Amino acid sequence: MSEPRDEFLVKEPFDAVYQLDTSSIIRTVREGIAFDFFRKLTSFIPFSTEDWSRVLHLTERSLQRYKKENKTFDSLQSEKIFQVMLLYKKGISVFGTKALFDMWLDNISPALGHIKPKDLLDSTFGIEMIEDELIRIEHGVLA
Repeated sequence: MSEPRDEFLVKEPFDAVYQLDTSSIIRTVREGIAFDFFRKLTSFIPFSTEDWSRVLHLTERSLQRYKKENKTFDSLQSEKIFQVMLLYKKGISVFGTKALFDMWLDNISPALGHIKPKDLLDSTFGIEMIEDELIRIEHGVLA
């Protein structure tokens, strides 16, 4: 399964992930995410091709080739895509709207070392730092 099954695709690409159980996510990551699903995701997450290439550790040219050939991402890239999607789910929940979370991601955060949260998405550790900060914000424990 290179894309979450059609019955999981509701309004947005995120709906597919929100409805999958852990074993389905693991299976999908192992099999890889098709570029077509990734394209749907990129219409929802306002990242540039440059941003996505940094997050996925691919060149922009490689991303263009994936698009042209409708390639499937390998398991490591698929896992990172799912991590970003799950982080988005949490962020929208904490901030109440996608627009507010997008704005937060793109602004320098003193709590995260005076960097934009978006700039930490290229590593699992960075994603975990963002998740931890979202939990602190959610519970009103500001740094």
